[in-house]
Amino acid sequence: MAVKEKLQDINAMRKAKAEAKAEEKAEKELAKARMEVAREVRMAKEAEAAMDLHVQRAGERADKEMAKHSSKSNNPNAGNSVDRPY
Repeated sequence: MAVKEKLQDINAMRKAKAEAKAEEKAEKELAKARMEVAREVRMAKEAEAAMDLHVQRAGERADKEMAKHSSKSNNPNAGNSVDRPY
């Protein structure tokens, strides 16, 4: 009878160990997936920030160009660099 109980205890320990190992593996996989998601989110935020910067710079350049052209069109002598004798 003692041998049978000992075998049952050994089997119970093996089962508990296998369950704990499977749970640990599942937790590791979940942690890995979370890290991958966090990395993708970080990369997306960085790309979005870079895109915002490009849009801002493009807007500033467009404003400068528009200011150049509007100041030239408001000045009737702008563009007339040739001196005409009267």
